[in-house]
This record gives sequence, structure tokens and C-alpha cells, in this order.
Amino acid sequence: MIKKILIFFLLFSVILVTGCTKKEKDDKDLLSVIKNRGEIVVGVKFDSKPFGFVQDGKLQGYDIDIAHLLAKRILGNEKLVRFVEVNASNRISKLNSGEVDMVIATMSINPKRMEVVDFSLPYYYTGQAIMIRKGTDIKTVGDLNGRRVIVILGTTGEKNIRYFAPEVILQGYRSYEEGFKAFLNRKAQAMTSDDTILAGFVMDHPEFMILPQRYSQDAYAIAFRKEQQSASLKTEVNLALGELRRKGHLNYLKSRWMPAASTNFKKSKK
Repeated sequence: MIKKILIFFLLFSVILVTGCTKKEKDDKDLLSVIKNRGEIVVGVKFDSKPFGFVQDGKLQGYDIDIAHLLAKRILGNEKLVRFVEVNASNRISKLNSGEVDMVIATMSINPKRMEVVDFSLPYYYTGQAIMIRKGTDIKTVGDLNGRRVIVILGTTGEKNIRYFAPEVILQGYRSYEEGFKAFLNRKAQAMTSDDTILAGFVMDHPEFMILPQRYSQDAYAIAFRKEQQSASLKTEVNLALGELRRKGHLNYLKSRWMPAASTNFKKSKK
């Protein structure tokens, strides 16, 4: 009888420990955490029209719509998402500190970033371009040598532009808003960034234009913490992006936010 009781308590202990272990694992799994919380926390830009920007007090853009579509798939309600403002300089730190679950902020995939974060499948393809004032004598990237050009700190723009114009004088700013304000105030003769970002500025300022050459071909993707706990969330997001692409939703978002966008640009060669 005593032996049977001991066996019973032993089996009960095993079940209890196994159940706790599973619960601890589920609690650490980010997808499970999000579902239990009932909200996705997403890092986005507030100053990068047409991807993430504030107009008439409303946050909107391509990246914002992507986040809402993910919330609908994961939580069943597109409104169950909370946005946290990030910029090119702090988006990785805000992600890895746990302040946000993911980053959807015109973030291109590159080997250096892949060392510290994980990326989803690409959801948009872009290229680095140069914005100038109409009527200027700047026609090609070579004309930037010896001239002041605005770049955004934390982006790949600085390295790329130095490759094509080694004698360029770069002025770095922490946000697109600060950089564009400096360009408006004639602090530099040109500004370089992803063509999609520059297109947003040109939409509101027809006195500016974008040169036809592109100096990179980059893929925007969603960033996750580089840890096992984010693996199931990354898988779920990749499935969602694949479905959005197959059903034409990504093309719809492009036509909505960038109706004049074109892939018929010239790839620059040094």
C-alpha cells in the first residue's frame, strides 16, 4: 500500500513539474506573451512619409498598415497594436531592451544588423537616392565631391555615398525630420536616403527632385530580437507576409502610399 502511494506521488510530481516547465516555456515565448497580453507593441517611425508619419494628429503610412494587418492575423483585431516611436539611431536598442516586440521602420537587411537582430522576409524593396533642388548643377553622384550632403545617422547611406563620392562632405542628423529641416534651410546642397523616404519629401515640396541613379538595392524587413523566444513570432509574421504578397495586399499598399513609385531607375556603377 505504501509502495502504491509513493508511486502515485512520484507520478503526480512528474506531471506537476512538466506542467510548470511547459508554462514557463510558454510565458517566455514572445508570440504567447503577445496573445496573453492582447496587444502587439511595434516600433515605427513618426517622420518617414510615406512609411510612418503623423498628419493631422494621426499616425499613418505603409509600415503602420503592415502592423495593423499583422495584429489582425495574430490577435484577430487590427486595432490591437500599440506604436512606439523609433528612429534610425535607437530602433535596435529599443528592440533589444524589450521596449517593443518588433520593429517595422524602413529597416533594410544587411550583414552587420543581422549580427544583432533577426529579420523577417522582405516586405519592400528600395534603393538609395539623392535629392536636390531643381535647377542645381548636380547631375550625378560624382558632382557631390566637395559638397555638403545630408545623411541620417544609423543608416547605410554614409558608407554607400562615400564609395561613389569619396570627397563628399557629410552632415549627419539623428532623424529624417532634422535632416530635411537642415536641407530646407540650405545647410547642404543635397540629401541622400532611400528613394521611398525622399519621395515623401518631394510629394510635399515640388521644388525638389530625385536624381535617377540608385546607389544600392535594399530590402525592408521586420526586425525581431535575436533569441529563441522570438522564433515563433517570426514564423507567424513570415507566413502573414507571404499571404499578403500572394493576395496582392502589399502591391495595394504600394499603390496607396506610393502611386508614383517606379522601379525603372538606373543602377549606378562606379
